Amino acid sequence: MNEYDIFEDHPRMPKKVTLADITMRDGLQHEEAWIPTEAKIYYLQELAFAGVKRLEVTNLGNPRVMPQFRDAEEVLKGVWDDIFIKRLAKRGIIPEHIERTAVTIREPAVDRAIALKEKGYGPDRVLMMVSTDEEHHFANSATTLPEYWKEAERCIRKCKDAGIKMCGTVSTIWGSPISGPTRLEDAVEFSKRWLSIGADDIEHADHDGSAPPDQVYRYFSMILDQIPNPDLHVAHFHVTRGWGLANVLAALQTGIEIFEGTLGGIGGQPTNFLNRTPVPGTGAYYYKDPNVVGLVTFEDLCVMLDEMGIDLGGISVDRVLEIGTLMEKTIGRRLRSESILNGRIPKEPREEFKRAKLPRIKEKQGEKPGQIMPGEWPEKAEVPRNLLAGRDANSFKP
Repeated sequence: MNEYDIFEDHPRMPKKVTLADITMRDGLQHEEAWIPTEAKIYYLQELAFAGVKRLEVTNLGNPRVMPQFRDAEEVLKGVWDDIFIKRLAKRGIIPEHIERTAVTIREPAVDRAIALKEKGYGPDRVLMMVSTDEEHHFANSATTLPEYWKEAERCIRKCKDAGIKMCGTVSTIWGSPISGPTRLEDAVEFSKRWLSIGADDIEHADHDGSAPPDQVYRYFSMILDQIPNPDLHVAHFHVTRGWGLANVLAALQTGIEIFEGTLGGIGGQPTNFLNRTPVPGTGAYYYKDPNVVGLVTFEDLCVMLDEMGIDLGGISVDRVLEIGTLMEKTIGRRLRSESILNGRIPKEPREEFKRAKLPRIKEKQGEKPGQIMPGEWPEKAEVPRNLLAGRDANSFKP
């Protein structure tokens, strides 16, 4: 470590992170074509084999609104399957370390999760959601905020009795597509309120790409100042305006350790169509172009953090890239991952791209192998002093 090391510059920066894949829920809710149940199960299982221990599996809400999840029970069965559990054990993965989450926005969905748990294939964790903007919250949940808070408190008690964790999501932290600007202080209060009624952790959601990196840094600094336990906080970023990975870095620098993403960066607000048939979906404030939105790309997130020297907790980056390549075939189009297109950063010389003439030309010109400056030049460059006039010369380090 030296004076330029990012961990020293940002002492809160974690050296190890936990990454959750939420492709099969948040990713697929935005897809306008039906994705087969077998494909959903396949990807969930393969991600687990690749070392991903937190998986968002499905949505247990009313399938009339989001028919992509009409197979929710079958998908959950697939991640509790005996053969899958045995295959995990063969790979040295402890099955109990895999966390399966289902979204349960309203109480009937929570009750459904509990009933499935009693049958032996329910989720380990469920998720309810509030927006700091009541107009946005009402559009999502058809309840007022006071009414929903009471419902959430009731559901948390039920989940605790059933042995299911509850994640409380806070949305519209950095702005609302309906009401416009929101206050970060309100989101901090909402996070504290979730914990006060018994939630196990908080998902902090930039649900539509409204968060610029400086405000991400400000918000998570506020959060960790008041609720300093990193294991309670999950960062969730969309890339509607292209800021996803920049926001991940901003959150990292505050000390956030848990991040979510989707394969290929797919996802967004619930689609208004499935197989060319109109469905309730998001409704009138849907995106102008649903093809240019999405979440932080899981593949690129893995590659970036790995290149930064941050421990991914056993995730195989190469296997994630392979799975992402398959996902493009399943979805049927080129997806958002730059790492899929361009690969990982090379760590060894690539002999096939070297030009055979270079050694001969250097020898002919009297240059030594590896020499990069003219021989008569000084070993170290000196910046002319007139360029530094009026500046603090001590701020320029060699």
